[in-house]
Amino acid sequence: MTPPRPGTPGTRLDVHRHLSAAAAIRLLGTWHAGGPAYVALADALRAAVLAGTLAPHTRLPSERDLAAALSVSRTTTAAAYGRLRDLGFARSLTGAGTVVGLPRGADRAPATRTAGGDAPARTERATTVPLVQADLSQATSVAPSGLHAAYGRALERLPAYLGDGGYEPLGLSVLREAVAARFTARGTPTTPDEILVTTGGQHAITTVAATLLGNGDRALVQSPTYYHAMETLRRAGARLVPLPVGLGGDDGRAGLDVELLESTVRQVAPRLVYLVPDFHNPTGYTLTPAERAGVREVAARHRVTVMADETLTDLSLDTPPGDEHDPAPPLAGTGTSPYVVTVGSASKSFWGGLRVGWVRAHPDLVARLARTRQSADVATAVLEQLAVVELLEDRRAVLAERRVTLRRQRDLLCGLLGAALPWRVPVPPGGLSLWADLGAPLAHAFTAAATAEGVLLNAGPTFTPDDSSPDRVRLTFSRPSTELERAVPLLTAAWARLTG
Repeated sequence: MTPPRPGTPGTRLDVHRHLSAAAAIRLLGTWHAGGPAYVALADALRAAVLAGTLAPHTRLPSERDLAAALSVSRTTTAAAYGRLRDLGFARSLTGAGTVVGLPRGADRAPATRTAGGDAPARTERATTVPLVQADLSQATSVAPSGLHAAYGRALERLPAYLGDGGYEPLGLSVLREAVAARFTARGTPTTPDEILVTTGGQHAITTVAATLLGNGDRALVQSPTYYHAMETLRRAGARLVPLPVGLGGDDGRAGLDVELLESTVRQVAPRLVYLVPDFHNPTGYTLTPAERAGVREVAARHRVTVMADETLTDLSLDTPPGDEHDPAPPLAGTGTSPYVVTVGSASKSFWGGLRVGWVRAHPDLVARLARTRQSADVATAVLEQLAVVELLEDRRAVLAERRVTLRRQRDLLCGLLGAALPWRVPVPPGGLSLWADLGAPLAHAFTAAATAEGVLLNAGPTFTPDDSSPDRVRLTFSRPSTELERAVPLLTAAWARLTG
């Protein structure tokens, strides 16, 4: 029997957690920058639900408590909660207050917006608005054309592995050899015993964090950086220390201050440093050879482990067509340092549905990581590993196709945004996203307004451990061109509504 959807009329909606008024303030950030306050507040809460930062089954603060915390009238919070209920994102439960839910489908009808005032104007029939018309929040691409053929060849290989139990905690030897050969070709000599296969890049980060971190340990991260990596480090018990990513250049590009890195390491003594060396998420910056050497020297001098996240390394978009050179040399350099750990994945290079990643580290650490991962998933699926072997063998053709598509989508979105909006949007040389400068600290409010128009994107503070970057938003260009073209007029409408 299929369980009822949360938020469906006539069904029971359990309460799993409570959002306090103080936590709501942190979650919402600068949520109101113009227009009816109740609309802005409801849109900000709805954006948090769609972004996954406010979970269903969460009891919201009382109307009175939230009004006091936000310094608005209770009429505003009551109207905002009413709008959430109209949209299907909340229900009122006797004895539990207002509880977050999800609408039944993508055609819930909201209350009609008005030009001003604190209370919504109701009509007999509200206009039907699609829930999501464009998703620029997830850096995921469609599968390449060669994926199906790769799976076909993997199936041909599969019978050789059916004679045993299928558990390989370290990963299939054929894939470990392929990944090691790729590191070697890029200038970092690697043997298969330095490779652990994981169930995706996120699993690789989680395994490293669970092995190396304990409660109260400090972890140094770039600010901004990959959101889910920060969450993983926190769940491992770490206290995050931000390392600012410079954004002050004329071209808006980032950078790594190696001297600042060393002084911070010296002062806080972190157990782990997390860096994205290639096409940094979200700024798009790639470390220079001098910066890479500086990081290795700091790691060795202070005996601190650096985790280099290379999931975006293959996605160089300014490489001339037909250039078959491998990506930049790994951060690990030419040797096997016990202080540099590299994580990688097939998800961004090929397809997210593959769920295959890897860790490159000293063999002693690989053995420790393998023991850690067995408490989570034991081993990675055999067929997917074999498919990745095939894709790695055919990577030049597959990646050439992917780069052409992503370059076209990047240039399209940058051009459309530049023509329609007064933002500063540096063109990244690779990766999957843009780091747009709004020119004002409106990231949370704009994200909420964009959600109300049907476009999902991420507010800048989401990518920081200290809620900085309130003037930035991240927009991915990995979706098809038709979706990008559909998104920009909606973003323009949201910006106009926000800024008046």
